Amino acid sequence: MRPKKDFENTDLFARMVAQKQGWELNPDNEFYGMLIEGLAKNYNRYGYFLCPCRDTEGSREEDDDVICPCAYARPDIAEHGHCYCSLFLSPEFSASGQATRAIPERRYGDHKD
Repeated sequence: MRPKKDFENTDLFARMVAQKQGWELNPDNEFYGMLIEGLAKNYNRYGYFLCPCRDTEGSREEDDDVICPCAYARPDIAEHGHCYCSLFLSPEFSASGQATRAIPERRYGDHKD
């Protein structure tokens, strides 16, 4: 049986991803907390950090493109300044003080990478 993830474990995961990728984390503490709780819940339910803003397709193999950080995070951050769920932001976007906004869904959109 795999160990459960709690807020602290998942927060550390997100911080490590952001540091490795050169990204910033969403500065809205309440929203950030909801995302981290969603990631932890998904890990405990599915066994992997499924993006908290997406539904599972039913298996790790089918969800591979949306395991955090998802396959769309890099292009979304490059184009929009943040990823789909707004967990990760580019340093430039973060410094701008702009609010995150809804962006197109690449997973099912016409411009899927």
